[in-house]
Amino acid sequence: MRNFTEITNQNFEKAALEIYRYQYANNEVYGQFCDLIKRTPETVNAIKNIPFLPVELFKKHEVVTGVFTPETIFTSSTTSGGTPSIHWVRELAHYEQVYVEGFEREYGALEDWTVLALLPSYLERSGSSLVVMAEGMIQRSGKKESGFYLYNHGALEKVLIKLQKQQRPTLLLGVTFGLLDFAETISAIDFPQLRVMETGGMKGRRKELIRDQVHAQLKAKFPSSSIDSEYGMTEILSQAYMKNNGHFVCPPWMRVYTRDISDPLGYPMQNGSRGALQIIDLANEDSCCFLAISDQGRVFDNGTFDVYGRLDKSEIRGCNLMVSL
Repeated sequence: MRNFTEITNQNFEKAALEIYRYQYANNEVYGQFCDLIKRTPETVNAIKNIPFLPVELFKKHEVVTGVFTPETIFTSSTTSGGTPSIHWVRELAHYEQVYVEGFEREYGALEDWTVLALLPSYLERSGSSLVVMAEGMIQRSGKKESGFYLYNHGALEKVLIKLQKQQRPTLLLGVTFGLLDFAETISAIDFPQLRVMETGGMKGRRKELIRDQVHAQLKAKFPSSSIDSEYGMTEILSQAYMKNNGHFVCPPWMRVYTRDISDPLGYPMQNGSRGALQIIDLANEDSCCFLAISDQGRVFDNGTFDVYGRLDKSEIRGCNLMVSL
């Protein structure tokens, strides 16, 4: 398999077909799924023919490629009584390389940022890939002010005011409901060097809102700051980023497609049509790179995308709980 950092738009399809064949042969769950729907290497010769594994299978099966002892196991957040997804991670160093490369492509070196992480609920459970990512970003930042915050809004506000006065580039990464709770407790902070990045949705803590409403509430308290979003999930290692309420942008080794909601085996599309989302994450070399997920959205010809919420009757969890009106 090729190193994910070597993947470009020009060689993406070739790399995807190579890893499809490898995972078909070495991932028992994925191989059986391909056999059942008769999408085997003999007939799969283009991305449009590659089958996308339903992400729900991570709840009941060990979706692994090859044989290894995982260095860590990521688990998804769930509503009460839900079954979490489980992602076996062979090496944490690989995940670190993925999230660092992905972030720095969009925002520059982490060493240039002070990273503040407001992640209640994630910090209160084990197995969160988001917490591992935030912890690594904080360490790479190297700034004494970088760190985690739970519900200590007063301390977070003081740090932000200090960094504002020093005009320091700052990232405030927070679960959506936590950022809104925090915003309700503070006066407006005029901080052009700050990027507020929401992720994770409401997790049942607040009324569901569409993303524009969330960003408007945050913009009211951070009027000169960029309001961004991060899109990730337990079952994939990569992240996509949205800047200033634009569209989500993938790193070169990740692509998102839509399919007809009523046709689970439909061809993947990037034509601006609304549908169920499908993800190719070629960094997922040790699990499965081709996933049909439970979100719906729209993917444009240039590969950027929007997310509109969960498919009907799919289990709500903590990836991104924004819903459309």
